[in-house]
Amino acid sequence: MVIGLTGGIATGKSTVSKMFQERGAKIIDADQIARLVVEPETEGLQQVIATFGVEVLDSKGQLNRRALGDIIFHDPHARQRLNAILHPLIRAEMKRQTAEFQSEDTEEVIIWDVPLLFESGLTQLVEKVIVVYIPEALQIVRLMERDQLTELEAKARLHAQLSIEEKKKMADFVIDNSHLVFHTERQVDKLWNYLALKNG
Repeated sequence: MVIGLTGGIATGKSTVSKMFQERGAKIIDADQIARLVVEPETEGLQQVIATFGVEVLDSKGQLNRRALGDIIFHDPHARQRLNAILHPLIRAEMKRQTAEFQSEDTEEVIIWDVPLLFESGLTQLVEKVIVVYIPEALQIVRLMERDQLTELEAKARLHAQLSIEEKKKMADFVIDNSHLVFHTERQVDKLWNYLALKNG
């Protein structure tokens, strides 16, 4: 069983992903793979340089995420160009890892942890979708604290994605992460038991 796990920026998706992993799920992390495909000397990094120039590199020849982020969060066309480079590479690696897990055990619960699950059209490759939810006002506060951003910068990053309310509407399951960790754990337990039973 392959499940998609998504949310919005600063909704706590990584925390929830870790909770599922602790309960036995196999996690395929799109963010981790996104870093792998733009390591020095990869095809992905070469394509990024060809599109955005050497200005997106740091002094060691590695991708400067902050510099690239500043470009794509303020320019929808630049964001589309970056996605056109990265998404096929990320998707191919996620499929490869999934096949590897399934060859070891066909009854694994595999979770694709993908921030842009809806935006990148990956929902058709998963059986169900879990959205980690917090209200947008709380998202802004958490994002400002986490990344040391101004309110304007935080809002710009949020508006670069589908709104969390839209994602919530499209979810098969919603984990509300706006309260104490204990409440989130309880929801994860309940959902994990359901998924494990359904898959068993």
